[in-house]
Amino acid sequence: MTGGIGSWQPDNHAAEIDRATLARLVRCAEVLDHPTLGLSEDEVTNLASLMRKDRSNWDIAQALDDDTLVALIRFFTVAEGKLPNWEAGDRSPVIALAAILRGRKRYPKELTAWIKAHTNNRFLPWGSVLDRL
Repeated sequence: MTGGIGSWQPDNHAAEIDRATLARLVRCAEVLDHPTLGLSEDEVTNLASLMRKDRSNWDIAQALDDDTLVALIRFFTVAEGKLPNWEAGDRSPVIALAAILRGRKRYPKELTAWIKAHTNNRFLPWGSVLDRL
């Protein structure tokens, strides 16, 4: 409990972004047509908080190669629409990961069309207007 007696605050940032988790999600990007994207029921529940991590938490992804970043972008794009409690809006990791690729000048032109075809999240892949100011 946090905040006093009778007050419970859920830990929305429980899942950690680490190399092992990212490697697991890259493998799941290979089965985007699977109903749970290859994740177990526990993983779906436990990893949902990754969707709403602050952008600065994704700095670990700077060490990943371009193909791995694209795989993660595809995974998170599809996961948001398929998995329960994975909605992220303007906090989606897709925005942070796409920014890394754009910073490298390695963002594939066709990726935006793919993202738009696979999501209802209007913020993908660029983020909110305020993020771009």
